[in-house]
Amino acid sequence: MENIWHHRKVADTAAKGCMICYKPSSSVLITPDSKDFFYICTSHLKDRNFAVPSEDEAKAAEERKKKEELDRAVEEVKKEYEEKLKRKKEKRKEKDEKKDGKDKKETKKEEEQDDAQDEKERDEKIKALTKQDPKFEEGPRIFTLQKHFYQMRLDKMRNAEMARRNRDRLRNPSTFPSVPKDLP
Repeated sequence: MENIWHHRKVADTAAKGCMICYKPSSSVLITPDSKDFFYICTSHLKDRNFAVPSEDEAKAAEERKKKEELDRAVEEVKKEYEEKLKRKKEKRKEKDEKKDGKDKKETKKEEEQDDAQDEKERDEKIKALTKQDPKFEEGPRIFTLQKHFYQMRLDKMRNAEMARRNRDRLRNPSTFPSVPKDLP
């Protein structure tokens, strides 16, 4: 059995005791072949003395962090655009109070052109930011247990296998010696 464990979530109603602290947990570490699994708290997964994320998982975490930074940058661009739009509307209201009817029609056309240009600039900034980031698909989290915990899992599996074999032997009557027949 390899020391590779996939992190999965189960429903809160199916939560069972953590392998270490026995508190109810809905996080499960399971082998790729589904032969062994155990419930574990997410706080223990963060502990480097318990389990270490695989190299692929570390790269995925970096990509998630970059994606979050990108989302923040996009939000800043949108907020900046909204503030700029508010300031323009305030200036336009002040100008509208001062101008006549003919000038109002001309200024509305200019305002619409300015708004379209501002939106175009905003969209270009957002596209430029999103082009830098490749598409990220969140996959399963993969861990490697530290050697003591891994050995503990192996011992538990061996003990379970031995107990199963012993039960089978006890159920089989041919494993016991037969009663002697020629006694005086």
